[in-house]
Amino acid sequence: MTTGAAVHSEDFSMLDDGTPVRRWTLEREGTLVRVLTYGAVVQSVLVPGRDGDRAEVVLGLPDVKGYETHTGPYFGAAVGRYANRIGGGSFVLDRRTHRLTRNEGGNTLHGGGRGFDKRVWDAEEVPDGVRLTLVSEDGEEGFPGRLEVSVTYTLDEDAALRIAYRATTDAPTVVNLTNHTYWNLAGADSGSALGHELRLAAPLITPGDERSIPTGEFVPVDGTRFDFREPKPVGPGYDTNYVLEETGGEPVAELYDPASGRLLTVRTTEPGLQLYTADHLGGEPFAPCAGIALETQHFPDSPNRPEFPSTVLRPGEEFASTTVYGFSVR
Repeated sequence: MTTGAAVHSEDFSMLDDGTPVRRWTLEREGTLVRVLTYGAVVQSVLVPGRDGDRAEVVLGLPDVKGYETHTGPYFGAAVGRYANRIGGGSFVLDRRTHRLTRNEGGNTLHGGGRGFDKRVWDAEEVPDGVRLTLVSEDGEEGFPGRLEVSVTYTLDEDAALRIAYRATTDAPTVVNLTNHTYWNLAGADSGSALGHELRLAAPLITPGDERSIPTGEFVPVDGTRFDFREPKPVGPGYDTNYVLEETGGEPVAELYDPASGRLLTVRTTEPGLQLYTADHLGGEPFAPCAGIALETQHFPDSPNRPEFPSTVLRPGEEFASTTVYGFSVR
């Protein structure tokens, strides 16, 4: 008989203003996950390799001060209210223009200057995991509507990490949520993650302009370096939105480290996946390309692109999204 995940929480740290931060630990069948209430951050994932030894496979920081200092990489955080970029820092909804906080040149990136990654979430234990909740008030970072959000982390019967997002609003708004964990299956202290083998069930990308804002085109990956439909080693230089195929519940992505034998699989309800090879990490505490982000989400700049899947959420509706990261060895 399979037992559920062991779940416990502990005091972790405190912000400068005295707000306490707690850490939740989930463990099941050899997989251990640690989640912080600050930023709903996935701080740690320990999984065994081919030799049976567990290793840290995500880029995490040892204390809250580190997350407050290193804000740009979004290490392990739940990202919102709108993950990825909104071009020009504005969008029109129901004939009304909403002007957002611009925090990447002229763009709004990952929710603006104080996104969900910089908030302390409430937390409660649920079967096999923890549910984190927060309220984003109307007008925060320029976004309309009072948004109630939850992110639930659980370890399922296969010891896979399941992330379930939910959100409701009291006024029309836009929502796009993701998790910004960087994976290095050889171990977080092993150096570059380049050379991991990647497979993506994605025949198209949405290329960006010089500001990394989509042009609106859907471009086939055939014959280009963006084609990962068959596994191949990952090189540098990717910050790219992929259009995922319908897989009938099968993995849309697989990341494999030949040295350790660790295999990460990704299943999702989302239409896109942002592949980011972390070329812009600054060297402290992690060097460029020390991890690979596989961000399941809607497409960048969808509020300004009617040809993209809609990210509009209206009163009476619920935003719901699930991504599952599975761990095994080969």
